[in-house]
Amino acid sequence: MLVFSAPTLLSNILQALNGSVNSVWVGRLLGESALAATANANVVMFLLFAAVFGFGMAATVKVAQAFGAGNADAARRTFGTAIGLCVGLSLVLAPLGWLLTPHLLHAMRTPPEIFGFALIYLRLIFVAMPASTITVIMGMGLRGAGDAQTSLRFMIVAVVLDIALNPLLIAGFGPIPALGIAGSALATAIAAYVSMIGLIIYVYAKSLPLRLRGRELAYLIPHPEELRYIFVKGLPMGAQMLMISASGLIIVGLVNQEGAMTSAAYGASLQVWTYLQMPAMAISAALSAMAAQAIGAGLVGRLGKITRAGLILNVSITGAMTMLLLAFDRPVLTLFLGPTSPAVDAARHIQFLGSWSYILFGMTIVLFGTMRAGGVVITPIVVLGIAMYPVRLGFYAAAYRTLGPDALWLSFPVGSAAALLMATYAYRRPGWRQHARVVDQDECSEESQADGDCSGRMAPAL
Repeated sequence: MLVFSAPTLLSNILQALNGSVNSVWVGRLLGESALAATANANVVMFLLFAAVFGFGMAATVKVAQAFGAGNADAARRTFGTAIGLCVGLSLVLAPLGWLLTPHLLHAMRTPPEIFGFALIYLRLIFVAMPASTITVIMGMGLRGAGDAQTSLRFMIVAVVLDIALNPLLIAGFGPIPALGIAGSALATAIAAYVSMIGLIIYVYAKSLPLRLRGRELAYLIPHPEELRYIFVKGLPMGAQMLMISASGLIIVGLVNQEGAMTSAAYGASLQVWTYLQMPAMAISAALSAMAAQAIGAGLVGRLGKITRAGLILNVSITGAMTMLLLAFDRPVLTLFLGPTSPAVDAARHIQFLGSWSYILFGMTIVLFGTMRAGGVVITPIVVLGIAMYPVRLGFYAAAYRTLGPDALWLSFPVGSAAALLMATYAYRRPGWRQHARVVDQDECSEESQADGDCSGRMAPAL
């Protein structure tokens, strides 16, 4: 399971590293208010990307099934529909987002000292959205066709370019003027469009199986039958990510009420928490595929052993990472906030109270990984919905008068503990094992990526 989950983990770490390094540049060169602004913007973008990713996940599954059956034309038809649908959505959402950005930030109660930074940053990130969407959907389609290397190569191109351009465009260099927070967002947009163009050229130059030529270009017009499948399969996954990211949006609004310094401290904490949830995400994806194999072979009795292996790995890896990050939290947080920022101590306090939740969170999605392999898809949505809304937000509302802002940070482990208790109860019930049905391995792996909290990322994990 460790070997099986390693490629997914490495890909997700690379994706998160991009956001973290950019946050370091923003925090160091522009200050804590600018860092807080990027955290506000990332939660909004995660919410919008979540809607697109659910459809991309569903398309990946069908592309994989078509290639497994040796039907390349069916795979291209699904791929074309997914690209056409998601590009159309992004072309609508990008200009709409540009216009509605001030209203979104007001709804999130963004502090005045952050508002200007966030407005510029988020609007330019919306400009990058079509390119980011095309690149991601193409990468997911290629992975469904059995090619995970091509998308990884161009992810590396985007990450390296984004990281290199950030300091140049923020602070200026030679003839390049200092653009401030706009430079960070512009670097992301340039990297996204360069990566997209490079990926398209590469797909056609190498004549990869999913390239569309001649009459196949008509597949970019969404086909009703393909759309039906993508909506039926993609909506539950997209809805789950929307539910999780909407909860993150509410939390950011509550954090913003505490002022700019607290918002900056929370933004730095989010960057750290991004890495704490990644081992569990990768392990859950690997476990889902292994459990699906066991059910397909009629070896339902092996599910317990597979799940125990996943739980042990998650507690070991996530637990060790949590302890290391708490032991060295000051130097880690100083990377984002600078050594003299008063937000460092606030961020350390947030880390101490909230970081433990990701060990419990990881155990929960490991249990979900096994259950999804048996066809259980509604229970994870219900459990996470209860944990993130009535439990997490209810605890905050009840405890705020007594605990103040600490009620917000403690709501994370409280919500995660409630989710773990509910997931354990559901997992231990025998009914789902008795009626376990064989679910495609790719579908299990894709669904397992729908559980991730937005943390400090701009887009869901791949």
